[in-house]
Amino acid sequence: MIYLNGQFMPLEDARIPVLDRGFIFGDGVYEVIPAYSRHPFRLQEHLRRLQASLESIRLPNPHSAAEWSRLIHRLIELNEAGDQSVYLHVTRGVAKRDHAFPVGVAPTVFMMSNPLSTPPRQQVEKGVGVVTAADNRWLRCDIKAISLLPNVLLRQLAIDTDCVEAVLIRDGLLTEGAASNIFVVRSGILLTPPKSNLMLPGVTYDVVLELAQADSIRCEVRAVKESELREADEAWLTSSTKEVLAITRLDGKPVGDGKPGPMFRRMYSLYQDYKERVMRAPATA
Repeated sequence: MIYLNGQFMPLEDARIPVLDRGFIFGDGVYEVIPAYSRHPFRLQEHLRRLQASLESIRLPNPHSAAEWSRLIHRLIELNEAGDQSVYLHVTRGVAKRDHAFPVGVAPTVFMMSNPLSTPPRQQVEKGVGVVTAADNRWLRCDIKAISLLPNVLLRQLAIDTDCVEAVLIRDGLLTEGAASNIFVVRSGILLTPPKSNLMLPGVTYDVVLELAQADSIRCEVRAVKESELREADEAWLTSSTKEVLAITRLDGKPVGDGKPGPMFRRMYSLYQDYKERVMRAPATA
């Protein structure tokens, strides 16, 4: 079951006009919210990021936070999986093809839910390989825009080299992954780039920093040089669906000793414990 413009319906019944600006221009934004045991994870944080993306493209939010919450919970109820990945998609609506914003046009609102597949045990225990690539995307990567062709090409570059992610470098500095945030551990200190227009402000990124601070893990949120990434003792990727994963191979070379490190194992345990607390008390998540 999906949601489209005010109605819940089977996916096969959903139709979008070809003149929708999301189809014609990629003129819209999206959000992905994991739900564990049918409870949305960090829902208000995801809705705040959605609001920020909508404001950045000058598209009024079609729903209040309370309305979004009600719709999301109902969509989860209508689908069977206990753990789900809820996808929200808002475009500027249907209008004749013209770059200028149309006047008096209702936005298109689409939501769907798929079973959430978290990383398999083998990936958690052995880590994953990544490839580096030049960050050739636009300069508003903080907007969760549906126009994702550069990210698609970068992720496919990773797949073509038997890796799970492309880690992006711009002007000698780490930015993020094609669909993830990146952390580096050097000499017992957790490093990650600060939020800026060059990276998506990750919800899981925030969780990791909060957990690190609460557990007295030393952190530095600052520019991270490419050389620091390549000389890292550990490296991780984080996202709403990947959670926290150790990077154990970078461009075919081992990171550290080529195994998930002690800092990762500590953070992974903290993250899983936090998830359990959220599932027990979803209203305070």
